[in-house]
Amino acid sequence: MSVDSPLLVPYASYLRVYEPLAAFPEPERTHWSRYVRRPGTPGAQEELRRSLADLVPVPPVPVPVHESGEAFVAHLDGVVVVCPWRTRLRGWLALRELAESGLPAPVLDAMLPPVVRAQVEADHERWLERNPDARPWIRTAVWQVPLRWFALFGDEEREYEPGDRAAGRAPVLRYRTTMAQARRRLARALRALRDSLDEGAMTQGLVEVGRWLEEFHPRALVELDYGGLVHAVARERLAADRSAADVADGLAALRSGDDKTAGEVYARLAERWRAVRDLRHAN
Repeated sequence: MSVDSPLLVPYASYLRVYEPLAAFPEPERTHWSRYVRRPGTPGAQEELRRSLADLVPVPPVPVPVHESGEAFVAHLDGVVVVCPWRTRLRGWLALRELAESGLPAPVLDAMLPPVVRAQVEADHERWLERNPDARPWIRTAVWQVPLRWFALFGDEEREYEPGDRAAGRAPVLRYRTTMAQARRRLARALRALRDSLDEGAMTQGLVEVGRWLEEFHPRALVELDYGGLVHAVARERLAADRSAADVADGLAALRSGDDKTAGEVYARLAERWRAVRDLRHAN
């Protein structure tokens, strides 16, 4: 496991959507318009620091009391786009996933006392009654990048920065594309899978991601960020990782009827990411 960074980071990857200011209703549009003009908007490490700080108190605060007014900021074709953190909503969703993860009850209780979980769930239910259409701008996967996410991107959109160990800068590996391209690639991937294979987890996962993407502005930016996984993968392996290209090759093989090559590509990808997931059990 890489020890290039002194930071304690969760080994998670992120799929983010950045929307133009015009996508937001008032008064939120005015808030983000002012926000993007502020100097020094916080980045991913600051979001992480604040989240971890809430877990220090006893009992811990797994979900913030108030929703975050922060966002990631980027530019697409000269237009400012923002990705709201929505930390409170994502905290609720993460706790629900944790409860459904199959962890033994004593382990779950040790992490978060039952009374805390019950209160958080009750708060979430009340909030959903007032916000039935709420959805996060950020999706998180722990100890992996789900293969279906790679189907949204092309290898030419890969951005890799090796970082600087002496300066304490971690590597960065991410992909960025337009919403139009992401939706187009997803539709082609679904056709290839449905024409060649029985309905399976990959197909179902792509359908679910597609429904999520439909909720956003057509001129949005879509980003896949390896996040904390850059600390779990050796730098030479990270630099050589071309998973989006491999997924594209596998789908192209399916479209041409070359099931053998498609199977080989999938096996290679599955083994690559299985090796990363297995690190969660490393001592």
